[in-house]
Amino acid sequence: MRKKLKWTLLTLLALVVLAVGAGAVWAYNGYNKLDSLQKDEGESRFDQFDEKPEVAPPEWTGTERVNILLMGGDDRGLREGEVARSDSMMVASFDPVTKKAHLFSILRDTYAEIPGYKDNRINTAITLGGPNLAMKTIGDLTGLNIQYYVYADFQGFIKLVDAIGGVDFYVEKDMHYTDAADGHVYDIDLKEGQQHLDGEHALQYVRFRHDAMSDFTRTERQREFLKAVANKLKSGWNLVKLPDIIGEVSPFIETNLSANDMLKLASLGFKSHQAGSAQLPPMELISDEKVGGASVLGITDKDELKEYVQEVLNKDDTAAATPSPSASGSASASGSNSDSSDS
Repeated sequence: MRKKLKWTLLTLLALVVLAVGAGAVWAYNGYNKLDSLQKDEGESRFDQFDEKPEVAPPEWTGTERVNILLMGGDDRGLREGEVARSDSMMVASFDPVTKKAHLFSILRDTYAEIPGYKDNRINTAITLGGPNLAMKTIGDLTGLNIQYYVYADFQGFIKLVDAIGGVDFYVEKDMHYTDAADGHVYDIDLKEGQQHLDGEHALQYVRFRHDAMSDFTRTERQREFLKAVANKLKSGWNLVKLPDIIGEVSPFIETNLSANDMLKLASLGFKSHQAGSAQLPPMELISDEKVGGASVLGITDKDELKEYVQEVLNKDDTAAATPSPSASGSASASGSNSDSSDS
């Protein structure tokens, strides 16, 4: 079986929303490149999916909370018409009133109701009905209206990190993993300590899941690295270069956002501050379950999950210290290990 590359979805939109001020010069230079992220018919990897009214995303008027589903997948080795599972999923949520931004990472093995289909792992929704069904599925689970999506493959991540000149980041422990199946192309070899990560090494960091908490610590790493990339993009030189950065990653990015949408969100994002982040479902609402002999992550109380999302959105953790991923709990992560391929 083809090994999948599980990576983070540090996609362009979240960074634009978090980092960009919609200045006139930037808007003039970058508008056409922003527009290239929305693929025309015949160019989209999702052309085979019909637009069904029952899963169409709600419109954003600009005054209510806006939520963007960020998805990452490995497109290598797919046959024509196939879509990769969204093995990395995050929801970036922005409140235009409080100017607070939150980031939620969704555990890929979460067993959820997929509208119009049987319950399944949540990362299969995109393969059944495309991005709209994925937005609807995660929106129903979290209680959030998800208006937009951004999808990127792993090359887009590498290109993005390299385009901003790499990221200075503290790697919390030694990370090693080898796999001859891919000719050792995607081996992981990182040392503990402060490092300057280029795209390839950053990909190694966000892929790593060979520790006691597996996917749980991996999604936390992804959230923390996303914040670091967003902060790097806020630097003056990268703002100047943003149209060129967009051009670098455009072939690997797909979204339902128009250029006008992005400019509106950019203005909101620049005024917002990162108030917190969380894993969904949280540990206290997860149960290890077996479905058809495979391990999945069940949800003990779906109403409590929606309440938890609202609790996170009402908090502001700006002044709180952020624990390292290695310090997160010690509960069993057996449900997250149901798919052993992660490189």
